Amino acid sequence: MAKVNQIRHFVDRNVERQLVREYLMKETERAGFGGLHFERAFDNTSICTKVTLQAERVGMVIGRRGKIINELQRRIRTDFNLENPKLQVEEIENPALNAQVMASKLASALERGWYFRRAGHSSVLNVIEAGAKGCLIIIAGKLTGSRHRTEKFLKGHIKFCGETALTHMEVGQSTAVVKLGTIGCTVAIMKPGTKLPHEVDIISRIDAGLGPYVAPAMAGTEGTEDIIEESLSEEEAATELESLEKLQEDQKAVTEESSDDDASEETESEAEPAEAEPAEAEPAEAEPAEAEPADEEATETESTDAEPSEEEAAEEAEEVAEEEPAEAESTDAEPSEEEEAVE
Repeated sequence: MAKVNQIRHFVDRNVERQLVREYLMKETERAGFGGLHFERAFDNTSICTKVTLQAERVGMVIGRRGKIINELQRRIRTDFNLENPKLQVEEIENPALNAQVMASKLASALERGWYFRRAGHSSVLNVIEAGAKGCLIIIAGKLTGSRHRTEKFLKGHIKFCGETALTHMEVGQSTAVVKLGTIGCTVAIMKPGTKLPHEVDIISRIDAGLGPYVAPAMAGTEGTEDIIEESLSEEEAATELESLEKLQEDQKAVTEESSDDDASEETESEAEPAEAEPAEAEPAEAEPAEAEPADEEATETESTDAEPSEEEAAEEAEEVAEEEPAEAESTDAEPSEEEEAVE
């Protein structure tokens, strides 16, 4: 009997909380109702129920000088069976990641005459662009014809059941009343940064702050020693990395120097034949200089040919001069002979 009464107590408490949620959602619909959290806490010496209301526009919930929020707290205390309720308001940092806010906006868009596909796709894109890992929107009711149907809009990664869905999925619901009938809007959002069960991150022991790894002892023979795997500390690992980097830099410098030397040798070897070619061409230009003495010899021979002509003239003159006395002597001799003949 006591167990039944305890179960009944929890059921009645949750029913009462759901009624409070529906009341506050209706009263703060224009302020962007985003959710409600209940928490039992201690207020000085008494136990109270802390009610935290999430809203997109906090000012519309508080009112001037706290008039609206005080009225809501008074109604909760008198109309609902909550133990010393304390109402608080929190502002939603990113409304696009709040499922209840997006469901209310989707319902208001349908009531204003938006086509259901346009409203569904735009809502999904807004949620994904805000950073959510996945989004599912379900629109059910008389959408275009006289018959009821359901349309789903899905993007990203979604979990439908299990612990992952309970802990990482946020669901919001709202209702749109249009001329054809009532349309239900459900928005499910997977929170950003959710780590799924199949996602595993592997990190090193040093990053995890663990000590060196000690291998288990070898079994099967006596006197075997424990095999301990040596692991470097962070400082030793850093020094080794620095030494490796220095070695790599030195190797790069050596290779660059050798490549520069090879390139310079190739350029010098290519330049030497190019410089030698003009040296070989110089003798070709010098050949006319060597030919000049031949011309000089020719001129000398010509001059010598001209000079002997004058000498020959002198010699001829001398010969003529010598011949003249001989002739004179011959002429002198001839009378002598005549004279001898006469005698």
